[in-house]
Amino acid sequence: MKRLLALATIVVASCLSACGGGSKLTPPPPTGTFSNASLKGQYAFSMSGVDLNGAYIARVGSFVADGSGNITSALEDVNSLGAGSAGIVSFTSGTYSIQSNGRGIIILNSSTGGLQVNIAMNSVSRGFMVQTDLGASTSGSFTLQNPADFVASALTGNYVFDFSGASLASNGAPLSIVGQITSNGAGVLSAGVVDENDGGTGHTGPTQLPAGSYQLDSSNGIIFGRGTATFDGRTFAFYIVDGTHIKFLEEDNLAGIQGDANLQTGLIPTTNSGFNGNFVFLVGGSAFTTNFAGPNATAVRFNADGNGNLTAVALDNNNNGNATSETASSNITAATYAIDTTVPGSGRGTLTFTDSRLASTPLSYVFYLSSPTQGVIQDISASSIGDGALYAQSAGPFTLASLAPNYAFNWSGVALFTNSNSFEEDFVGLYAQTTGTSKNISGVTDYVELGSTGKNLFNNVGLSGTFTINGDGTGRNTYQVSDGSTTFNFQAYIVGPNTILLICTDSARVTAGIATTQTP
Repeated sequence: MKRLLALATIVVASCLSACGGGSKLTPPPPTGTFSNASLKGQYAFSMSGVDLNGAYIARVGSFVADGSGNITSALEDVNSLGAGSAGIVSFTSGTYSIQSNGRGIIILNSSTGGLQVNIAMNSVSRGFMVQTDLGASTSGSFTLQNPADFVASALTGNYVFDFSGASLASNGAPLSIVGQITSNGAGVLSAGVVDENDGGTGHTGPTQLPAGSYQLDSSNGIIFGRGTATFDGRTFAFYIVDGTHIKFLEEDNLAGIQGDANLQTGLIPTTNSGFNGNFVFLVGGSAFTTNFAGPNATAVRFNADGNGNLTAVALDNNNNGNATSETASSNITAATYAIDTTVPGSGRGTLTFTDSRLASTPLSYVFYLSSPTQGVIQDISASSIGDGALYAQSAGPFTLASLAPNYAFNWSGVALFTNSNSFEEDFVGLYAQTTGTSKNISGVTDYVELGSTGKNLFNNVGLSGTFTINGDGTGRNTYQVSDGSTTFNFQAYIVGPNTILLICTDSARVTAGIATTQTP
């Protein structure tokens, strides 16, 4: 899930927490078939959030799990804007423990203090993670690597990328960069196009990228899949998941941004007629006003008709605690899209519409498709910045029975009090419907707050709530959960039975996330 940014640096609160007080629920007992043996092999990971001073921090790396509770080797790159530095951390040892439901903990030891994360596994090959050592509040994901692809030649083809974080050139303002670049498998990056949205300077693009380069790290490339790259005038460290997926972290004096690049596959649309059907997307970032940049998240479902028009638009927006929901088509006007023919083959497109209840100016987005059914999307609306993922929606209707499997989730966002008194929250956990046809759900979460009395970890907290399908389920659906002291009100946008996008509509927080099925 993309980072929501409240300010150039988010102030750590000293007030009462939105979640810290009250009695927490007892979680259901762990059940399932996961074990330490489920986490076996080499995994790339990426996380982002804020440090104890409220400054942006991001990390990417790789660890090796032996299937018996030991981390045999691990390496990470960290860019901490608060510390004013980026560099490599080598971990000397580590351990982990996985419960039967797929929840677990990983502890990595180093001479500088190490890293501790709680995880929720989707499968033996991937999962979500949240930092729980209270050195920062970060969350993200991990994915099984293919060491056979730890060679330069594995990186061949067109890659769509989505990077976000903070711009040092604009005094820490939010920054989003999306685009496409071509790798020749021999260290050359060429034929790229990029859109940048900098909180200090606004949106620019599409811009043709000059040639760049990449190379595997001579010391760590073969072991961890680490390399370095230069393009768009920026310097990155990267970790190869496999030839189709790479995790990036910027390491220079221009910005702190982190994200993924995915190989373009399938028949990428080159005209409006090639882009049709139902789609959903979720973007997170900031909305700018005269004196304050507040956290902002938007979820949208729409139909593209193949002729440049958008219909059946449903929307939820939470701008600094001011939530707006939209299902009435009469309030949506000038809803159009266009596949960019000036950069053929890039998968670039734009979409725009006006919601009379939300703003008098259009909501505008640029997207890049990595496949006919998935891509990245950037918010380029006036006074706004954000990015996220775009998905083709599978055919409905959706029912409680079709959404009955167990889900792992990651939420991230900002708890709000005043403009100068807001703080980061990061969650990972699991939930399931109590029966295959019941709207009642229960689960468990681990989460971190850099606020309340300073910094807090809430571990093994029970969740209960309801998931209500509205109509055929293809629009916005009601999702509510409580940990016993706080109720979280979400709207759920269903991509398909395996993926659900979530946006919180409460006034006390701007939180967004994703839930994906578990397949042990």
